[in-house]
Amino acid sequence: MSGTVIAGTPIAVDFWSVRRAGGARLFFLSHMHSDHTVGLSSTWSRPLYCSPLTARLLHRRLQVPTCWIRPLEVGQSHVLGEEVTVTLLDSNHCPGSVMFLFEGTFGTILYTGDFRYASTMRGEPVLQGRHIDRLYLDNTYCDPQRSLPSRQHATRQAAHVIRTHPRHQVVIGVYSLGKETLLVDLAMEFSTWVVVSPWRLEQMRLLELPDVFTTEEGAGWIRAVDVAEIRWDTLVSWNMLHPTIAILPTGRPVKVTHPNIHPIPYSDHSSFSELCEFVKWLKPCSVIPIVKGSMCQAYFQEYLSSAPQALPDLKMPKPVQGSVQQQSRRQGQEPTCLLKRATHHSVPRGVVYESPEKYTKKSEELTGVKVPQQNSCESAFCSKEGCTCHVQRKEKGKEELSGEQPGEARAACALHRAPVSDEHFPTGFAEQYLLTPLNVLKQNSSQKFDKLVEDFFRRGKAS
Repeated sequence: MSGTVIAGTPIAVDFWSVRRAGGARLFFLSHMHSDHTVGLSSTWSRPLYCSPLTARLLHRRLQVPTCWIRPLEVGQSHVLGEEVTVTLLDSNHCPGSVMFLFEGTFGTILYTGDFRYASTMRGEPVLQGRHIDRLYLDNTYCDPQRSLPSRQHATRQAAHVIRTHPRHQVVIGVYSLGKETLLVDLAMEFSTWVVVSPWRLEQMRLLELPDVFTTEEGAGWIRAVDVAEIRWDTLVSWNMLHPTIAILPTGRPVKVTHPNIHPIPYSDHSSFSELCEFVKWLKPCSVIPIVKGSMCQAYFQEYLSSAPQALPDLKMPKPVQGSVQQQSRRQGQEPTCLLKRATHHSVPRGVVYESPEKYTKKSEELTGVKVPQQNSCESAFCSKEGCTCHVQRKEKGKEELSGEQPGEARAACALHRAPVSDEHFPTGFAEQYLLTPLNVLKQNSSQKFDKLVEDFFRRGKAS
């Protein structure tokens, strides 16, 4: 997975495991390639920020509910809450792909996502003269031993291969998203339709591309198919029907299994020289590779800025369990009964507490009776309604419910939910039993315990 939780911020980019996202609260999607949407599905239920074009693809392909998709206009700055300002910039990778420029108390961060550097990016007003504390860089091809031509040059290479096979049909292997510009350029160059599948035609129209695509077989002699179809057996089958060549546009090294397969170094990722040019122009304080396991910072050390770097705010809130009283004080509210909280918030939000109801049930099973109202006095055997200790206990119970003791407030709330009349049960028995040490209870057999209960009831009636 190519996602990142940015340290010291509430931001996660292309990262869809909420459980592992720490304190991240703002989720961003750079583009719709499958390695950037791992874990994202129709069950997603948090606000998600992306470009308008990605928003349309996201709902169509992954059925993410539109109520959670927040499209942000590219080239404009957007303030999210009171802590983050974000600007989306075209990343020149695939339709809808963007870079994110984040600004806040954590400094200024540029997250490129997958991108192909172009000199036109220097014209972005928001990047000109900008101090960048951290640059999260697409380091897919950060290798000085691997050179890539520009996409314009690679397109000319593909056109040359086609011209040298004038009587062949042409099949081009592409992924579900990307390389659309190559298809359009070749269609224009050779004045032919590009035949695609129905679902791909629907997507081309959604992307509002030039009208050079069709589903009609035989209407054109260039076809776009899934890259997985470019293999030895399919080439054999196609050539049995008609002379056919296949073009495989990719920057990765590939193993050619058929003489009619022609790899073309057409890439939507930046070459090593382009990465160096980009970092040299931007002069960030630090470079962090997006693709894990690749140590490429040494290549850019000479281009880094010597200006002081804003340190990440490592005190950003994280979902650490704390007391109910502390959480309520942070929110400026009175402590809330856990039983009521469990009733009103059945869906886990942030910190997940175990339901106190299951412990209440266990207590009831042990005692064999329901817990009475909190109207007993300090003395376990005092059952006189008007005695001094009874009144003091009643007043003390009110003070505890005010929030001074979260544990006792929780117990009082539970008692309030299950009142039992004094007529049916002598006051003080439940407290006496609940306060008895467990090792003492274990020494008594069930028969002896029943006898103690009967004796206690008899004393209560006698009084």
